[in-house]
Amino acid sequence: MERMDSDDTAALIVIDVQQGFDDAAYWGERDNPDAEANIGRLLAAWADASRPIVLVRHDSRESGSPLAAGSPGNALKPVVADAPHDLFVTKHVNSAFYGDPDLDAWLGERGIRRLVVCGIQTNQCVETTARMAGNLGYDVVLPLDATHTFEMAGPGGIRLTAAELSRATAVNLDGGGFARVVSTDEVLGA
Repeated sequence: MERMDSDDTAALIVIDVQQGFDDAAYWGERDNPDAEANIGRLLAAWADASRPIVLVRHDSRESGSPLAAGSPGNALKPVVADAPHDLFVTKHVNSAFYGDPDLDAWLGERGIRRLVVCGIQTNQCVETTARMAGNLGYDVVLPLDATHTFEMAGPGGIRLTAAELSRATAVNLDGGGFARVVSTDEVLGA
């Protein structure tokens, strides 16, 4: 893959890196303890190159959610809290394209066609945003090691670990043609 610095218009979309995701009692076991460090590396590279950065925050409307608007868990984690950014999107659903302000319109006004998507949760808001971006015609790159998620239960007692869910997201996105799934090093040309 070409280095990201060959496209100065590529936007970094940082999804839901919020303190409420540190509540292990609520979310369960997570994967990828290096996610935040890799997100920080991406943010630093984008800021150094003066490329567009979009921060996204989930303002949950679910009762008791650690991400509820106004709660301490709604705040961004330190790795992104003071990061320079060009747009700040808030949302109540999985996709950043259904947030406020309108992400697609903002990107379109600037002629941005390539997106690097990272953040939390790999198989939820990150995957949903990447899928939608792919459907909207964006060239989407997802550094999987700059995301993390949590174990999850499904129907009939099926339970997948966080690592299994991350692998499934990689297959869904890359195999399905929604995004190129890579590493942070590949994005940064390291």
